[in-house]
Amino acid sequence: MSKRIGILVFPRFQVLDLVVTTIFELANEQAGRRLYEVSLLSEYGGNVVSSSGVPVATEPFDRHDFDTIMVAGAMELIRSPQAFVDFLREASLASRRAASICTGAFFLGEAGLLDGRRVTTHWGNARDLQRMYPKARVEEDRIFIKDGKFWSSAGMTACIDLCLALVEEDQGVEMSRQIARKMVVYHRRSGGQSQFSALLELEPKSDRIQQALSYAKQNLRKPLSVDELADAAHLSRRQFSRTFRIETGQSPARAIEVLRVEAARAMIEAGNHSIEVVARESGFADPERMRRAFVRAYGQPPQAIRRAAREASAA
Repeated sequence: MSKRIGILVFPRFQVLDLVVTTIFELANEQAGRRLYEVSLLSEYGGNVVSSSGVPVATEPFDRHDFDTIMVAGAMELIRSPQAFVDFLREASLASRRAASICTGAFFLGEAGLLDGRRVTTHWGNARDLQRMYPKARVEEDRIFIKDGKFWSSAGMTACIDLCLALVEEDQGVEMSRQIARKMVVYHRRSGGQSQFSALLELEPKSDRIQQALSYAKQNLRKPLSVDELADAAHLSRRQFSRTFRIETGQSPARAIEVLRVEAARAMIEAGNHSIEVVARESGFADPERMRRAFVRAYGQPPQAIRRAAREASAA
């Protein structure tokens, strides 16, 4: 028997969120049978126009027999009609699980479904979510979160990670891996992974500095001297150091530490490697240096981040 997935949309919703329908479509294709049946739902049915102006056909709210209810997000915070909130509350409680995409978490909050729950949303809206729903436990730097039957994702493409995780929970890791491969995306990021990327945060302006950073990320186990990075950028040592600081606002040594910390945190949250192995693989000379770098970056040592990741996984 196929699982019914209901996706709630509304005027000015973000149409990118509908990429999740492709994940369920590919799950059906992989299985050779209909594992999932997806319906787009709105208050009145008919065409609903997204924020980009693209309309989609929807069914009206008229049933509650969904395995999974999902609510889309929007580019701006939108107050929903009472009928929308009431249906979301009733359908979420009646379903096996409920999920929000991006700012869809605000609708769960309106429906009174976030009290005491861990939740995430787009990083740009996380503090507003916490302020409006103080009983929720908002974690602004997460790709997605599962808290009991309630799931939530960060913004934009994080909905892909969320739905790959839903399919993985239902059908196993191999199917989610095959779907990710078919979609030409990385096999889903772990829920605990940061929404941010060190390379994006550094924002180099020139191709040469970007090339040096990409080289560094691919070779973190190496010492990565300034001379080596300058060679990767095809610049002299003096010109590289000057240009690097102008474009990123950091010294090369500090930027490499940021890349190493990011890589080490991903290993700690996603695997069972020892602290010693993580330090070695991410290029720190020893665990103590890695510990000091973590405290500078996150205010806590690697062991605390590992504990938090395990507790979140257990929850």
